[in-house]
Amino acid sequence: MSTLPVIAAVDGSDDSLHALDWALDAARRREAPLRVVHVRQYPAWAQPDIPVAEPPDLGEDEVLDQARTHLQDKADGLVTEYIGMEGVPGALLPELGAGAQLMVLGSRGRGGFASLLLGSNGMAAARDAECPVVVVPRPGREVHGEAPAEPGPRVVAGLQVDSPDEATLSFAFTEAALRGARLQVVAAYPWPVHPWVAAGQVVPPVIDEVAIESETRVLADGFLAPYRERHPDVRAESYVVPGDAAGNLVAASRDAELVVVGRHRRRLLAPARMMGSVTHAVLLHAAAPIAVVPPAPPEE
Repeated sequence: MSTLPVIAAVDGSDDSLHALDWALDAARRREAPLRVVHVRQYPAWAQPDIPVAEPPDLGEDEVLDQARTHLQDKADGLVTEYIGMEGVPGALLPELGAGAQLMVLGSRGRGGFASLLLGSNGMAAARDAECPVVVVPRPGREVHGEAPAEPGPRVVAGLQVDSPDEATLSFAFTEAALRGARLQVVAAYPWPVHPWVAAGQVVPPVIDEVAIESETRVLADGFLAPYRERHPDVRAESYVVPGDAAGNLVAASRDAELVVVGRHRRRLLAPARMMGSVTHAVLLHAAAPIAVVPPAPPEE
């Protein structure tokens, strides 16, 4: 059985070349081929039977030529292929995820508004692709919060103790093992709690924060136990903190090699794929590359 490739989506921007380097490293770690893809966009309104003023010439692709030059002295010994496609990137890129083990792209491309923190193609791929998608932010993103005291490579993963996602934890442990990194699993619990009893009245919380923290830690360590057994070489630490999950993950992203978050499962009343508010916020603000992991398909 052939190894599925790591896909790097490029568009000629500095962001996509930065992501290309990340994808090259990921392919080497996985001993997988690297597939560099450029989708040349035609207008979304164009139909096959309606001629476009200047249809793209698929015989030459300056973006792929640029990628070849960029990797010329870096990809020695690695199986690399270059594919040019024509269409709408936000639609085609997610479809390519069915034949890949990982897709990597930059946070901003050549189109759209430069002030946006995440481009539409990155958003579409992270939301719709069947494989994990890594979005590589521009260097220099600043985040608030204290940097971890312990140096060394670190992978961060988010954990919801009320609905843990196996695919996210499995990917995070595997990635930490590939990188020889410790794994910091962030489990946030809401605090303070303000129960509302009537309009305009707030009752002080009667729940003990120490008890909530302790229960969250017990649940987190319980969920991590089987993964620790399968990955004894990975030092996994549960980081139980109060407050907003997204804010804590963004703060933990400083100096991290990767932040791993999950994507919402499809629900009966919401059959479309959903990103989730925490994942969306982490994509917009984390300083490290962000891996968005689709949920494992439900068992029959």
